[in-house]
Order: sequence, then C-alpha cells, then structure tokens
Amino acid sequence: MTAIALSIAGSDSGGGAGIQADLKTFSALGVYGASVITAITAQNTRGVTAVEDVSAEIVSAQMDAVFSDLDVKAVKIGMVSRRETIAAIADGLRRFGKRAVVDPVMVATSGDALLRPDAVAALIEELLPLALVVTPNLAEAALMTGRAIAAGDEAEMARQAEAIMRTGAHAVLVKGGHLKGQEATDLFFDGDTLVRLPAGRIETRNDHGTGCTLSAAIAAGLAKGVPLIEAVSAAKAYLHAAISAADRLEIGQGRGPVHHFHRWWKD
Repeated sequence: MTAIALSIAGSDSGGGAGIQADLKTFSALGVYGASVITAITAQNTRGVTAVEDVSAEIVSAQMDAVFSDLDVKAVKIGMVSRRETIAAIADGLRRFGKRAVVDPVMVATSGDALLRPDAVAALIEELLPLALVVTPNLAEAALMTGRAIAAGDEAEMARQAEAIMRTGAHAVLVKGGHLKGQEATDLFFDGDTLVRLPAGRIETRNDHGTGCTLSAAIAAGLAKGVPLIEAVSAAKAYLHAAISAADRLEIGQGRGPVHHFHRWWKD
C-alpha cells in the first residue's frame, strides 16, 4: 500500500516553503503527497509581495475531494490565516476522523504577527485539540501560552510545552532553533515524557522553509506507520541534513531554501 500524506497549507511561488516544500519533503521521504491550498502567495527568496486567501468553501471542497478518494495516512497543516479557514479545516478533520501535524505559522522570522487575534484564538481552540503533534517555534509557543517574550532557555521551553498540552494537543515539539548557543535543541513532550532533541547549529542564510519541512517530514513518517517520537526524531535528522546541504544550491538572491533532495542530486 502506497503511503499517502496530505499537506493543508499555502502556496509559495518561490518553491522553498509551504505546499511546495511539503510535497518535496514527502517525495524525498518516499511518500505520495496530496495538497489542499489555503492561500496563494507571491514570494521569492527576498520576501512576500502579495497574499490571497482561498475561500473556506474551496478549502472544504479540496479536503472532501482528497479524503473521499485517497487513503490518507497523515495530515500536515501549515499556513491558515483566517478564522473561517480554520473552522473549515477543523470540520473536515472531524468529519473524516483525522488528526494532524500542526505547524502553527503565526510569527514571521522578522517577529511580525501573521495571524489576526481572532485567527490565533481559533487555531488554539479548534485545531490544537485535533493535533497529533503541534510544532511551534519559540515566538509561536510564547504566543500560544500568553507569554510576553519567547523562551530564553530549555527550562522555559519545557514549561511552555506543558502549557500547550493543556489545549488538548496529543503532543508538542517546541523548536529551539532561535536559542543562543552552539546547539539547536528541540523539546518533545507527550504529557508523560520530555525528550531533548539536540543538533549542531549550522551557519547558513539558506534556511527558508525549515518549519514547513520539519512538520512535513514528521507527517511522512507517520504516513509510513512510524511511531510519533521516532517520526519526530527522523524528521529532525532529515531537516538537519537538508540545512547542511543548503549552500550547495544557488537559488535566488535572498534566503534560499533547504536542500530537500540532498541525497539524490549530484553537484
């Protein structure tokens, strides 16, 4: 049986993040990828110049089309910018009995908020209870837990992970890539066990799409029947290798993408 994963996310015209990064990740990890597009962005390696949301009705129709025909084993949710879209996705997940890997795309690398307050509340109230695992970065974890500033150490990351679990999520992976130090350490918590996932920090400007790629890689593992913590650990290893190889690519004039196909492309 072919493993199938579904990405529900926005489209990145530059190809480095969003739906495009998710489908590349699925393919790189041996999983067939389907997609539900929530928004269309005009962007490249230098930034985003325009965004147009897809209607909630079309989001629902895409989900119905995929779930009614394809045997989807894992779902990843990325960019969802409107309360109506979030409600439509939550309704579809409930109707088809699915839980998801939720990448809460709330805060840009610049620190700017990407969601309106009502959409943040809807994501927390409607999607997190349906999350098999939620994967916030430090700024997103702070926003979800009502903290004024992002965690500055692993102890605070752990406290925020525990707080996020109270939203109803099955598990949480707090990404520590923005902590200072030589390691980029993530913390996984499932309500019982706290697992530290360290990796050496890689100095590169080509890190566009890291969050999308990590969450999609987790979904790929789940689609193949891998237990959650093993899927998370394997996804982090895959992303680390993709970042390590990113400078082998020459894409655009700004922040380039990670190298999703680093195992196969010959330089």
